[in-house]
Amino acid sequence: MAVDILIGLQWGDEGKGKIVDVLAPTYDIVARFQGGPNAGHTLEFEGTKHVLHQIPSGIFHPHIQNIIGNGVVLDPIVFRTEMQKLKDRGVDAANNLYISKKASLILPSHKALDRVSEEALGTGKIGSTLKGIGPTYQDKIGRVGLRVGDILADDFQDRYNNLVSRHRQAVEFYGKELELGDQEQDFFDAVAYLRTLKLIDSEYMINDAIQSGKRILAEGAQGALLDVDFGTYPYVTSSSTVVAGACTGLGVAPKYIGEVYGIFKAYCTRVGSGPFPTELLDEVGEEIRQAGREFGSTTGRPRRCGWVDLPSLKYSIMLNGVTQLNMMKADVLTEFDTISVCTHYKLPSGEITDRVPHSMEAGELEPVYETLPGWKVDLNKIESVDELPEAFNNYLTFLEKHLQVPITIVSVGPDRKSTLKREAINA
Repeated sequence: MAVDILIGLQWGDEGKGKIVDVLAPTYDIVARFQGGPNAGHTLEFEGTKHVLHQIPSGIFHPHIQNIIGNGVVLDPIVFRTEMQKLKDRGVDAANNLYISKKASLILPSHKALDRVSEEALGTGKIGSTLKGIGPTYQDKIGRVGLRVGDILADDFQDRYNNLVSRHRQAVEFYGKELELGDQEQDFFDAVAYLRTLKLIDSEYMINDAIQSGKRILAEGAQGALLDVDFGTYPYVTSSSTVVAGACTGLGVAPKYIGEVYGIFKAYCTRVGSGPFPTELLDEVGEEIRQAGREFGSTTGRPRRCGWVDLPSLKYSIMLNGVTQLNMMKADVLTEFDTISVCTHYKLPSGEITDRVPHSMEAGELEPVYETLPGWKVDLNKIESVDELPEAFNNYLTFLEKHLQVPITIVSVGPDRKSTLKREAINA
């Protein structure tokens, strides 16, 4: 049986959590393969909004096994809080949650190091969420980090102290002092809780499930344009957010990859610093932000907003071998008389291209737009694809023609019920 993969195609915040929740009932396992508490996957059903940061989005379905894979960086403090919030809402996640012993641990000192290193960058800051993600992946690559399985070792305290000593020296390099306060005790309390859960060799669990014919959905965090290799470097995250990251983040051989669901918004958003060719710094951008409630589910920061960018979407589709597209937040554009779509870039040389250049810095390329009529119909009230207005169907057809991949799911509202499944049109 193949492993299907769900990823974001833009700069994150595409609405992956909702689609995982919609697709999950047809799967036996949902597994997170990278990222950490910098991700915020929002699900809304039965009038209640749920935000998950480290726990897979299949957790609300009791029959589904949920795995936090080896590619994830896990903050025990945030994790324990997240588990408690689920329990307060009647979800005992411990029953069907499994955690890889090879997942990396985020220490309080990682977050302190994240903060001082970001401050040192000044105006050139990356726009980090300050959750300790980058420093934790640095320690992983540097082969000095701690992993979930280490908390079972008799000398875990010594290993912890040695790593914190390294971090203290790094913080002092920036002219600061490492101050952890109550976080250290909170960390060890959370580690004690973590020891009571199902800590496993997840690569064996995943591959045993493949061999036994179980259906598996791999859930990515952030988006393809934040990939550490292929994103808008250096304004990227610290992990591989593309399909290849699912192979390394779960221990899955490439031959087992099946469907690849690519999630994108009907427009574009970005949090933090970095290039954004179609960004709207006017009242239109603000109107999109307010209509789409575009504020970070993890940080609360306002998201930068702009029109949909087809060259970058085509780039993400190519890198990930996307087989199906899911378009989110179409309802946000309801009030616009016309919708702009970036189909190409104009380079400083005057060349027109639909390929993503090495640098996307402001002033180095200009978006080339085509304008389509708006639909001016409240999509949130539509319950069937047959009810979609002609102008909206024309928008979908236009996108499919350029992207050459079918749009099989359209989200017209935040609730899981506001999800329309459709056949491709002229793809």
